Amino acid sequence: MEFHGVKLPAIAHHSRHWHCVLPAAVLTTCLVVLAAMSLPGRVPLMPPLLPSMTGHGRGVNGSCDIFKGEWVPDPGAPRYTNETCPVIHGHYDCMRYGKPDLGFVRWRWRPDGCELPRFDAARFLGAMRGKSVAFVGDSLARNQMHSLVCLLARAERPVPWTKAGYVYRYERHGFAVADFWSPFLVRAVETDRDGPARSGAGLWSLHLDEPDAGWAAHAGMFDYVVVSAGSWFYRPSVFYERGRLVGCSGCLAPNVTDLTLRYSMRLAFRSALRAAVGAPGGRSRTVIVRTISPSHYENGTRSEDGDCVRTRPLRRGQWEMDEEQKEMRRIQVEEFAAAEAAARGKGVRMLLMDATEAMALRPDAHPSKYRLWEPEKFWVSRDCLHWCLPGAMDACNDMLLHMLIG
Repeated sequence: MEFHGVKLPAIAHHSRHWHCVLPAAVLTTCLVVLAAMSLPGRVPLMPPLLPSMTGHGRGVNGSCDIFKGEWVPDPGAPRYTNETCPVIHGHYDCMRYGKPDLGFVRWRWRPDGCELPRFDAARFLGAMRGKSVAFVGDSLARNQMHSLVCLLARAERPVPWTKAGYVYRYERHGFAVADFWSPFLVRAVETDRDGPARSGAGLWSLHLDEPDAGWAAHAGMFDYVVVSAGSWFYRPSVFYERGRLVGCSGCLAPNVTDLTLRYSMRLAFRSALRAAVGAPGGRSRTVIVRTISPSHYENGTRSEDGDCVRTRPLRRGQWEMDEEQKEMRRIQVEEFAAAEAAARGKGVRMLLMDATEAMALRPDAHPSKYRLWEPEKFWVSRDCLHWCLPGAMDACNDMLLHMLIG
């Protein structure tokens, strides 16, 4: 098996060591430009899950849904710091860059009617011996991957143990974590750049029926594939199917129908999940879809001096996602349901991590201006989309452990 021309050995399902090192150079490292999202009013947070979806978040005894709950005080020490986990990227390293109120690390997610235990690194690695997990998507997928790597460090430090790595191997357990940068999930080409270098702010051509080969060609190598994407679909884009122009979103081109980001997101997820389910490789595979985590800009948008300065989580009903974000989550849930039906006949397990409500209640847990400033890569002055590490994103990995081995 080869990865971008690099010969890779076969991976035995119960091997002691995972020797495949995916070169960092082939995984594009550009960071996401924040989507234009603004603060809406206050109404019910989300539509209910489809009935067939709720079982994926049930507790061991079926008594509760781990995706419905509240944030409660957790006065213990942070789970990790930039000293115990040097892989934290500067864009998420709020402690290093002076976030004044560290209360954002002292909350935990408690589902209604049950407890969601903190991530147990030794238990997770023990259960994952000889296995591998890939995170596929945008910088929020990478955000979760870095959280997982930091949490696992309590039991074993990976190789490499650097910020530059996008594949981490836990050699004592034969386990590996990889990240595939693919913000649209499908083949995408920036055709008209009008923003800062490497910002991704130009016009994109999206081939909605072609999964991004950068990850799709290798999905069969992994036991678990976690798919999450959303914010890049706000970018002006033109859409292609079977090589033919079919419409656009925000392109303002004459004689081209604006089909909106809903169209591109639905077809991109459809193509991506079909590829994840059908990837060759002969491995028993689990595909996890994590729903969107909304931004929390207040008093403006990301390009109009919006910021996120709250210092406490919210309660249900105190935050309202705009209609577009609600529709984005709905699309993810519906496409998950369709893919799950197809996966049953292929021996592929699918799980829905519906983390949207939990993350929507954490406007206090974003970096804002307390992060590494790299205007040539990331030109938005206030980041209210990504998540500080340690912080709220760690709860998504609490959910992941529960869903996989709980």
